Amino acid sequence: MRADQRRARLADSVLYLCVDRRASQGDLTAFLDAVLGAGVDIVQLRDKEATPDEIRSAAGVFRAAADGHDALFILNDEPHLAVDVDADGVHVGQGDMPPEEARLLVGRDRIVGWSTHSIPEVDAALGVDCDYFAVGPVHATPTKQGRAAIGFGPVRHAAVTADRPWFVTGGMSPDTAPTVLAAGATRLVVVRALTEAGDPARVVSELAAQLRR
Repeated sequence: MRADQRRARLADSVLYLCVDRRASQGDLTAFLDAVLGAGVDIVQLRDKEATPDEIRSAAGVFRAAADGHDALFILNDEPHLAVDVDADGVHVGQGDMPPEEARLLVGRDRIVGWSTHSIPEVDAALGVDCDYFAVGPVHATPTKQGRAAIGFGPVRHAAVTADRPWFVTGGMSPDTAPTVLAAGATRLVVVRALTEAGDPARVVSELAAQLRR
């Protein structure tokens, strides 16, 4: 995609999945095809245990799956590697490289996302060069060990201040989504509700219906 196509696709995205290589399941290609076909808009490859070579190998699967479904492929943490594997962008956290530095490495053609965990960090995101930001975790989640739940205050704040796409993280599922949407969210990041689902495509369909009604 060109830069304008990537950002147009981002603007229309409401459901964002973070997932690892699914090395233990051995079903990465089938899994990505199922969730993207059912309505996931963005897939992020986030695998803290993988080597750079393992990331590169998995990234080829992510890139092909995203291309096949007109979706975006984001890589976690590694701007240099995001360029190497032709990801659509990179996502960095508060403890990672600042968004401005990530931008210098990935350029203006790719997307930069940033994690926020408080009202001041939401405000900071509105003043830096990132294309989207995430707010959370609203609920405590094992995917963010050591990170306390932040509640709904930052969500409500983002709902009235944000000037770019933003997503809510932390225990998002068809059961928790209605309360988060009632607080002003319109986009969600989902992890375990899909990666641990017996029928992930069905869960995607439920979430997409809630988000796009």
